[in-house]
Amino acid sequence: MAKFILMEWLWSWLLNTPIFEFEWDKGNSLKNFVKHKVTRQEVEEVFIGRQAIPLGKQMELEASEDRYGIIGPTWHERLLTIIFTFRNKKVRAISSRSASKKERKTYDKVRKITKRIQ
Repeated sequence: MAKFILMEWLWSWLLNTPIFEFEWDKGNSLKNFVKHKVTRQEVEEVFIGRQAIPLGKQMELEASEDRYGIIGPTWHERLLTIIFTFRNKKVRAISSRSASKKERKTYDKVRKITKRIQ
């Protein structure tokens, strides 16, 4: 699993962005479906559903652009981990897959804490 550093603004962005715009290319959409059985719609549901938690900015695996990670449920409660970047102010999914056991535990722990705070 890649390592991330939490960026405070990412949580605010996830919660307060009124409309998410996405950029898709056929290659990424097909790759995520073939490899992990994740559809474009499921990825978009994670963002739109406002239940995702940020992993932060990816610190390993050098890339030509900043990459960020989130964990969140689809509308059918499938928990996904999504790595994405921004292109022209749009979300561009790099990778999406079912959350690992460790990621599920992290998600559950953070959601419990945030429910107590609300």
